[in-house]
Amino acid sequence: MPRMHFFRPSTIVNVRLAPLFALLLAACCALAAAPQALAANAGGAASTAPTLILTEENDFFAGTDEQYTNGIKLNWISGDLKGYAEDERLPAFVLPYLRALPFVNEPGQQYNVALALGQNMYTPRNTQVESAQPNDRPYAGWTYLSLALHAKTANQLDSFETTLGIVGPSARAGETQNNYHTLMGFKRAEGWRHQIHDEPGLLLSWQRTLRAQRIDLGRDVAWDLLPHARVTAGNVQTHAAAGFETRIGYRLPWDFGTSLIQPGGGVSAPADPDDPRLRLDESFGLHLFAGAEGRAVARNIFLDGNTWERSPSVTKKPLVADLMAGVGLVLGRAKLTYTHVYRTEEYDGQKGPQMFGSVSLTLTF
Repeated sequence: MPRMHFFRPSTIVNVRLAPLFALLLAACCALAAAPQALAANAGGAASTAPTLILTEENDFFAGTDEQYTNGIKLNWISGDLKGYAEDERLPAFVLPYLRALPFVNEPGQQYNVALALGQNMYTPRNTQVESAQPNDRPYAGWTYLSLALHAKTANQLDSFETTLGIVGPSARAGETQNNYHTLMGFKRAEGWRHQIHDEPGLLLSWQRTLRAQRIDLGRDVAWDLLPHARVTAGNVQTHAAAGFETRIGYRLPWDFGTSLIQPGGGVSAPADPDDPRLRLDESFGLHLFAGAEGRAVARNIFLDGNTWERSPSVTKKPLVADLMAGVGLVLGRAKLTYTHVYRTEEYDGQKGPQMFGSVSLTLTF
């Protein structure tokens, strides 16, 4: 009889993360009271320019090939709309439901529709072992499509995202990894036949990102603070998250931060006509950024294993944190960022934290 395998709470809570989670909780509390002063200063005219974001994440940048080893996501975001009904990609029968959604139908907002395609892959520490490794992270792949609805003002972005995909051999992550390794002359991963089984995946996510502060320091140099909170529910992942990003730089973009591969992405699209990518006289910008996110995790199929049947699994940790830092470059209508991410241990028995790099190219047309 198949075992119902929903949530497996860990018995160990890493108390060393407590100060970080306290800071992230404070950032989350700030979301409840978005500053109104900035809204009067930043304008809010619509931009008809769509945006394309390509993000590649890989632990190659940290010199490893394990854990969360690769992710790639292509995200298309429409130009600003006065209402979702303006976008012909949405069927008419869904519009009444969209109008009923909270947060994204308030007066004075601009709207965007976003579509994304992506694939993530996860492997154990030692990929040269052909047999099962019950004490290490299972092999797993996740290939998905998502539809997101964005509603924004100059200083607040709400994103509702619905994601459908497949976990398991049908995700073809093993073929992607080994074909690439063969092409580049790397060793093949030998244990993909022990991966998590096929399972359809559904995720529903809401994320709010604020421009809590932006200060003009003179000579086209500015500093800003972008806290965010997110709730994700589904059989692939269920978690609550809070975090922030802070940036300083020359001709700092008027967007909502750096796009990583996670629910609620697409924050790198321009959100104001003063964004340097929308101004022909400002073709160059450079900024530095740093941030953090903490997650309370109830469900992670890549660690817990399949929902309705036995599969490889490990005991996840309920609290996980990311620390990140990087650099962003604006050239004309393009924004290129590199982010280095430090992720705390995600499951019992993991041999230390993980680091990986994220490269994101944003093109506004």
